[in-house]
Amino acid sequence: MAQTVIEKIVQAHAVELNDHQEVHCGDYVTLVPDHVMTHDNTSAVMGKFKGLGVSKIKNPGQPVFTLDHNIQDLGEENQAKYKAIAQFAAANGVDAYPAGRGIGHQIMIEEGYVQPGGFCVASDSHSNTYGAIGALGTPVVRTDAAALWALGTVWWQIPRTVKVNLNGEMRPGVTGKDVIITLCGMYGQGEVLNAVIEFGGTGIAGLSMEERLTIANMTTEWGALAGWFPVDAVTIQHMKERQGWLKDQGITDRITDEKLASWTSNPPSSDADAWFAAEINLDLSEVTPHISGPHSVQVATSLADFHEKKMAIHKAYLVSCTNSRLGDLEAAAAVVDGEKVADGVELYIAAASRPIQDQAEASGAWAKLLDAGAIALPPGCGPCIGLGTGLLEAGQVGISATNRNFRGRMGSRDAEAYLASPGVVVASALAGFITGPAGMQLRGNDPARDFQEFPARDTPAAAVEILEGFPVGLEGRALILPTNNLNTDGIYSKDYTYREDITREMMAQVVMENYDPDFAGLVQKGDVVVSGYNFGTGSSREQAATALQAAGIQLVIAGSYSQTYLRNAINNGFVCVECPALSDAMLASVKDAADAGKRTVVADDNLKIDFAASIATWRGTEYRFSPLGKPVQEVVIAGGVENQVRESLK
Repeated sequence: MAQTVIEKIVQAHAVELNDHQEVHCGDYVTLVPDHVMTHDNTSAVMGKFKGLGVSKIKNPGQPVFTLDHNIQDLGEENQAKYKAIAQFAAANGVDAYPAGRGIGHQIMIEEGYVQPGGFCVASDSHSNTYGAIGALGTPVVRTDAAALWALGTVWWQIPRTVKVNLNGEMRPGVTGKDVIITLCGMYGQGEVLNAVIEFGGTGIAGLSMEERLTIANMTTEWGALAGWFPVDAVTIQHMKERQGWLKDQGITDRITDEKLASWTSNPPSSDADAWFAAEINLDLSEVTPHISGPHSVQVATSLADFHEKKMAIHKAYLVSCTNSRLGDLEAAAAVVDGEKVADGVELYIAAASRPIQDQAEASGAWAKLLDAGAIALPPGCGPCIGLGTGLLEAGQVGISATNRNFRGRMGSRDAEAYLASPGVVVASALAGFITGPAGMQLRGNDPARDFQEFPARDTPAAAVEILEGFPVGLEGRALILPTNNLNTDGIYSKDYTYREDITREMMAQVVMENYDPDFAGLVQKGDVVVSGYNFGTGSSREQAATALQAAGIQLVIAGSYSQTYLRNAINNGFVCVECPALSDAMLASVKDAADAGKRTVVADDNLKIDFAASIATWRGTEYRFSPLGKPVQEVVIAGGVENQVRESLK
């Protein structure tokens, strides 16, 4: 059967497949990533790793450590943490980059770890960035990272792929940042949630590598698990430049002539008749400069509208893994043209890496920005993640070339953050209000919405081999939670998340407290929770999964999940099933109760699950779901990933 390029990359990195087994969307697989990047959270992963009782990292060439988030903190505690990470790396032969070298994702790209057709993960949500190089990049949680250090493998469920065609050419002044802001605004209702986006179209060839990196980076904010660009002449030229730079550093084995020849002659691509879940078409010539926010990337407004408002700003930021590369800095410097930052405004700049800052200094762009009054920060995340100097204070407005503008992300919850391209950020800093560079064409025709979904391939459900210790099926009473986007704070409150004295019995008593205070009193051991779409969105707290376990819930069925929640649940041996049709049917059956304010409804018919046939049965109707294959079964049987690692190493 035809495969998408994502399925092909997964196939190439999968292990423990049956003879001639072909992987497709929905399959659970065990993968060997080329690399796993951890940053400041390496310290937390070290704690999990040591707790496994492991004496050494299985493949020291697989992990990469980068210190980038809290590098402005020179306090004793943080510096001790950084020293411990460096010592651990040296003892295990792991490549590690110190504070000030740059942001982890940029390092992964600069140093040639990310390559076309590769598969790299990171314990950071912006590993989507790697897709610009033609690699599959996706985030993992810290437990996954520790298990990777120990075993070299990670489980993954192959998501659906959405094709996004970028056609035509961008008009002058429009950037990759405007493209992704426009896409987030136009298609922000779950169209690409938890999907992989495969970019294509006639306009791809006209996008620089820096623009591709920006777009791929912010597919995270769009809701996708990864964003992938085709490998073409732009990609090959970029990899040749990386090869030359690495040779100057004395590194000759990462990007070889043989690899370059292979990527050129046989670039990874989807089969012509591969199945895509949906397709989006965007005419680049109709994209105009846009501003994102406040508080959400799904709010996208024409820069022309902001220019007319003359909304005053207090701070501006040219930092982060999104838009702080050489081209971004040079574009910003070109806007300055001898002007000064407006009175009452602070402009902060930080290159994505030290080599980029060196290049910007050599080109004169860095000096132009400093002469205009910009405040330089070391290469790192800093204000983008709400750490260090220059954060937004209550009542302030900021405009930033970063990727997130959530409330409180860059400082006070009582501030407003807007996102824009580097040129717009600097032009706004000079003017004192949100505007674009002089002469920029602000208005134009809005792009037409062009979205089409395709029915899933009608293939018979394959029988699943049930491993010893995993249930063939189960039956239980259903507790229906008639809502979408049930977040982890609703499932398990922040009031308990960081308390060390909470027992499992106590967790069971407070589970769902913020969503429905009556929930804990309704639960019976063996119940099944059924909810809507994007279950477990929000914070990555593991207790949102383990609290339901503690309450006696057998499994959760939802229309879809936050992938972080799904990973945390399965990593703790807690079964989750994605079944949109069943979710729709059960939520529709309690619509009147939901409309009346009922938060939890006890179903009047038991729910039956057949894991071998991958079928759920309710009220006589059968609903198919993606099979729970061997990787998931093994984790559940072991009682979680950490136990699985311990057993594997005995």
